Amino acid sequence: MSRISKALVGGRKLVCFVTAGYPTAELSVEHALACVEGGADVIELGVPFSDPVADGKVIQHTSQKALENGTTPMMVFDLARDIRKRTDAPIVLMGYYNPIFQIGEDRYAQLSARSGVDGLIVPDLPCEESLTLSERCRARGLDLIQLVGPTTPASRMRKIAAASSGFLYVVSSLGTTGARGSLSGSVSEVVRRAKDSAGDLPIGVGFGISRREHAEAMYHEGADAAIVGSAILQGIIDGASPEDTRRFVAGLKGA
Repeated sequence: MSRISKALVGGRKLVCFVTAGYPTAELSVEHALACVEGGADVIELGVPFSDPVADGKVIQHTSQKALENGTTPMMVFDLARDIRKRTDAPIVLMGYYNPIFQIGEDRYAQLSARSGVDGLIVPDLPCEESLTLSERCRARGLDLIQLVGPTTPASRMRKIAAASSGFLYVVSSLGTTGARGSLSGSVSEVVRRAKDSAGDLPIGVGFGISRREHAEAMYHEGADAAIVGSAILQGIIDGASPEDTRRFVAGLKGA
């Protein structure tokens, strides 16, 4: 089992997303560590990109500001290395394929592993196109985490789950990331189908989870982990300190 899979054993786990380089490089590290102190089991570190097609306005805003701060993919590796020096929690890089393509899949995987990263999420890379990156990741001991959603057919979901490692990322609803007042009525069905498809692979549910009751609902449906990003980042946009982030995550973890 990878470090990510081990961290999610037993269920009722929490994956927290922060954008690398936002609001500053140093503070993004502090907020990531604050998430761990608050109880996060896995840190998802967003690689800023100019066209984050899967993300809503909150993550788009933080990504754009991080780019304006001069954050590059190479700097993200440095930030991941800083986080790794201060925690053993698994680190996942969530980033789009274009920077990976520009750097080169093998070099990107190599740099990720050297920086203490445990896995990658590439939301705009279809399963059918991920074979070579998956091979590069496997050679470096990295997980490549694949995504499924409400409209993924059962046969394709089984194929994607078989290609995924670390955990299977279940998108709770159609649309982009972002905190929601309530979760989609279809989330129960997609989690159930994902569990049937994934076998022993842990299930993480994201997109829209922003409150303790959302996380509790996902655990009740059988998810091993709740994934929270926009709600954390909205707090940072509003001026939250790392201590504020720690308290917010501790409240989520209370579920």
